[in-house]
Amino acid sequence: MRLTSKGRYAVSAMIDLTKNQGQGPVNLAAISERQFISLSYLEQLFRRLREGGLVKSVRGPGGGYLLNREPAEITVSDVIRAVDEQIKATRCVNALRGCHRGNRCDTHELWDALGMHIYRFLDVVSLQDVCDKTVSLEGVELAPVEQYAPEPQQIQMVDKRVAAVS
Repeated sequence: MRLTSKGRYAVSAMIDLTKNQGQGPVNLAAISERQFISLSYLEQLFRRLREGGLVKSVRGPGGGYLLNREPAEITVSDVIRAVDEQIKATRCVNALRGCHRGNRCDTHELWDALGMHIYRFLDVVSLQDVCDKTVSLEGVELAPVEQYAPEPQQIQMVDKRVAAVS
């Protein structure tokens, strides 16, 4: 499974923000110090989180960031998607790069299904759940699998070097 540091750092920073915004806006330097994430990297992440509607910035003395919604209304997958991160258990890009010359590898569906189940789980785990340490497999009600089923794709070999996905 592949979740890069971008996704992990974004989630960690949002949990830090959730825990510390009670006294007002939280500045990124404080999050950087507590989470051991470089300030410049946090600035990039929070720009995307702001554009994604998850945080709002407060300018001026005492400024910083606040959550844009209640922590119970923001899921871990919201954070991961806002920073343009993908959770993938396959190495394929559009079922081509990383697969076998335009054909899916024998285990593609296995790893693809695993990735969808990870999203099903993270779609129901909120920032509040993480802060309250109430995340467990028994404690969540997952969305129907049908919401995560991918559209079937047809792979055709255009010539020996190029495959097209439709």
